[in-house]
Amino acid sequence: MIGKILGGRYEIVEKVGGGGMALVYKAKCNLLNRYVAVKILRSEFTSDKDIIEKFKRESQAAASLSHPNIVNLYDVGEEDDIYYIVMEYVKGRTLKEVIKEKGILTLNEIINYTKQIALALQHAHYNHVIHRDIKPHNILITEDNRAKVTDFGIAIAASSSTITNMGSVIGSVHYFSPEQARGGYIDEKSDLYSLGIVMYEMATGTVPFEGDSPITVALKHIQQDPVPPSEVYPAISKNLEEIILKLMQKDQASRYQNAQSLIVSLGKLKEDAVDNEMTMMLNHEDSPTQIIPRIKEEDFEVPKVSAPKPAPKSKKSNNKLVIAAAIVAALIAALLFTFGLFYVSNLNFFRTEEVVVPGLEGKNIEEAREIVKELGLQLEERSTHTTETPINEIISQETNAGMKVKPGYTIRVVVSAGPDMANVPDLIHEDAVNVPLLLANRGLKAGTPREEFSEFPIGTVIDQNPRGGSSLPAGSTVDYVVSKGPQVVTFSMPTLIGETRERAEAILRQQQLEIGNVSEGDSNEYAKGLVIFQSIPPETQVSQNTVVNLIISRGPEVIQEPEDITPPEDEPEEGQEEEQSASTNLSTQNVTIQLQGHKGIVELVIKRVSDGGEIYNRSHNVDNEGNRITIPVTGYPKEEFELFVNGQKHSKNIKLK
Repeated sequence: MIGKILGGRYEIVEKVGGGGMALVYKAKCNLLNRYVAVKILRSEFTSDKDIIEKFKRESQAAASLSHPNIVNLYDVGEEDDIYYIVMEYVKGRTLKEVIKEKGILTLNEIINYTKQIALALQHAHYNHVIHRDIKPHNILITEDNRAKVTDFGIAIAASSSTITNMGSVIGSVHYFSPEQARGGYIDEKSDLYSLGIVMYEMATGTVPFEGDSPITVALKHIQQDPVPPSEVYPAISKNLEEIILKLMQKDQASRYQNAQSLIVSLGKLKEDAVDNEMTMMLNHEDSPTQIIPRIKEEDFEVPKVSAPKPAPKSKKSNNKLVIAAAIVAALIAALLFTFGLFYVSNLNFFRTEEVVVPGLEGKNIEEAREIVKELGLQLEERSTHTTETPINEIISQETNAGMKVKPGYTIRVVVSAGPDMANVPDLIHEDAVNVPLLLANRGLKAGTPREEFSEFPIGTVIDQNPRGGSSLPAGSTVDYVVSKGPQVVTFSMPTLIGETRERAEAILRQQQLEIGNVSEGDSNEYAKGLVIFQSIPPETQVSQNTVVNLIISRGPEVIQEPEDITPPEDEPEEGQEEEQSASTNLSTQNVTIQLQGHKGIVELVIKRVSDGGEIYNRSHNVDNEGNRITIPVTGYPKEEFELFVNGQKHSKNIKLK
């Protein structure tokens, strides 16, 4: 590969590293005459279309990132089955090499590196890019001590199958989050977990989980709690340990929810570190005042050399020397005076005054603008939505407070734009089942629904708070009311037997009951035109619109004698005449119906077999009235009736005695 020219401009100079998916080469860009790093996909993956597509897509997405703490991606290309990306060439060491050299980093070093990495992740996450492979090997430390995160895109292209089919990439298992180890859902908090492992290693010189195999280590991420850093290195800052352990929580919801929250905590930790340093300086000076013996001339051990004695001079020559010396001294004094004037003047020929960067985090942006203007510095602002910082308050600054910079230097800050606002959808008349999804699509949450009776169908949204079209901070809850349908009011069935038909129908209409089938029947008890039967017995609890069937008396049955009476050949048996007489009279009998296996509302209908006329039609609530129901049935002796339960005919007919 050395000497090969890719894309007609990138000449491979030397191999500088490699990972599970790619090899890294130093190359010279012949077009811009600069050195770049070229990352080439390993040959064993060039036949895997899925990996190639992810390599291209994610590398191009990462190339859109532009941040001082992210290695810039310049180009993506393909040539002769060689898939490569071109990125900024960074002269320096990896953070892994720094840790190996120093063992344990100082508190200020940990804060400095972590904050720069967090700023890089904040920028990436803001642009919807997840790194997925944060580890010291992928963090470069430049010669001026700047941290730069690399391998964006390459890491993202690796899917959950990486563990099983990408040999050396499995080494990253020491920095995997639990959700990565078990192939679960990965988000910004997964990167923060990995950063917690990196901080653990910077603070203790070792990773929290070790094992004989990658699977063993992955299981420890899922199942075991890490050994507290203070047990590995007792001198660690307590506040630093709390930050590390919070980043390494197994549950994603228990970690820092975003990089900004971590940056805020690091800022507070930085203040504590400064206070501790000041206390140490006051209690233990590097160069304390001491009484020491006078240094004698012979202590220098300078060899003595004999010099020839000068010839004696006359007094006149001595006076000339004094005058000459005075003139020279005056000239020197004049030159020094002139130099001093230039030195203290505003011309600043020899140096430029430096300005101390102010601490702007937590300040209102207007106040920050005034401070920066007075110091002769520039301010570059970028806003982001957040619920954790008040609007117009500075969340973070790129250049650390206390650093010295030249006048005119630009300080980049991130300003809170307040919570991201979401438009509330109109939920009225929507099906309640769809409400959570409708709100989630707008970045909102569904509250606990409240139910009320209404004229709308059951399950329909009839009210909401706040109203549709209003704005709410993203993540807010919207409450809503769901219809339970019309409210059912029950009352006692009035007595209609003995009333005239007109009176009975008037009572039914007044009670908002439905008049069902009205038929006539013989009755020896009630006069013609009076009600002799109602399908729903009196005092039974009914609701509005219940159907009630009536039978109206047509008077006693009239039996006409035939003109020619022929006596029967045989006399009727004893009791037979009485039975025949009884068969012509209506009677009411109570029929008990068992509704085994039924629940809730059951529709019962009883029809005469002879003409199909309904004599009973009513709904029963089995839960309230029980499954054993007694119904009065009026008819002639031995007359048969059909029973229908929820529209299904019962297997047996009802037969009166």
